Amino acid sequence: MAYKVIQVGCGGHGGSWCARFLPPNIADGLVEPVAAVDLSPDALKNAQENLKLPSERCFTDVKKAFAAVKADFCVIVVPPAYHEAVVDIAVAHGVHILSEKPIADTLLASCRIALKVKRAGLKMGVTMSHRFDQDKTTLRNELRSGKYGDLDYLVSRFTCDARKFGVWGKFRHEIADTLMIEGAVHHLDILADLAGKKCQTLYARTWKPKWGEYKGDCQALVTMDFGKSGPRAFYEGAKTNAVGLNGWTQEYIRAECEKATFVLSRRRVEAFDHDASKSWTFVEEGKGREIPLLQQPKWANTWLIEQFVKWLDGGPKMETNVEANLQSMALVEAGIISSRSNEPVHVQVLLDEVMHQAQAELTPKASKAKAKPAPKKAVKAKAPSKKKRK
Repeated sequence: MAYKVIQVGCGGHGGSWCARFLPPNIADGLVEPVAAVDLSPDALKNAQENLKLPSERCFTDVKKAFAAVKADFCVIVVPPAYHEAVVDIAVAHGVHILSEKPIADTLLASCRIALKVKRAGLKMGVTMSHRFDQDKTTLRNELRSGKYGDLDYLVSRFTCDARKFGVWGKFRHEIADTLMIEGAVHHLDILADLAGKKCQTLYARTWKPKWGEYKGDCQALVTMDFGKSGPRAFYEGAKTNAVGLNGWTQEYIRAECEKATFVLSRRRVEAFDHDASKSWTFVEEGKGREIPLLQQPKWANTWLIEQFVKWLDGGPKMETNVEANLQSMALVEAGIISSRSNEPVHVQVLLDEVMHQAQAELTPKASKAKAKPAPKKAVKAKAPSKKKRK
């Protein structure tokens, strides 16, 4: 059975959903577009041409679309600040949700969304497309194979020359913490996924060079700690460099394992195996043992749509379901807080506190009086106390 879907947002990246991501799943009989929504009539032409929707099924008012057309789920591809409003309408109509990242523009809004969806008994997935791209999936498969011993640490680089206004999409130049919200939301998520553990402590420095035509911070250096038994990670992100060394979908990731060093760069994955009979071995990137990229018909968003449909069918829960994906948003929020405070942040404590705040906001007033106050915890990580020497 094909699931009926409403596409919300058809311009910009929404155009890619209409032209590239949905059509393969339509051809496979998994989805059936029944309506499209966009404020711009011109953007709706993407849905008319690529999804073959008649003009009467194309709306400029999202409320009218949901009221007029019955759907099983909706796809949300609008700026993050508007996600919650669309989710509210979907929940009111009992419609499942598949949304572009991030869940919302703040961790608090993301937690509210997760709670609303759960309370409504609906399913919501988030398309963390980079994590499910071909090159990152290949690297993850190698790291999880168990052949290379423990993972020690990860290094990631994402650098671009996108300093001029509008080059990265006009709305992104207007976001105060655009790199963290629109870029690092993918990259920190990938690092956490490769680490295989929840990030415990994060420290970030973000800023905007004078030549960057952005409202807020568009460069970042981030360190992540995954606990006593976990690895560590370092992230370099930049949107205003002189040149782009590893841009969008061309990222650099180095994974240092006990028995091998892996390098992913510009969609090529290579391994340098440790030779226990030698020491002080030096190598040159680009000349390692190439790891063939995994092959399958669908990747990234196209694959995630299929995963979501299988979940609706009663299959395994999507890895990037909205509750699990709160970890990704918590990393972003921790990075913003850390940079402004110049202090490391306890990521899991932050998430617990914000979730409690969201629960309080969504609790009826009569129940709030009976509710116990939230435990006060320090979000900022404290340095270990120094014991006096005897």
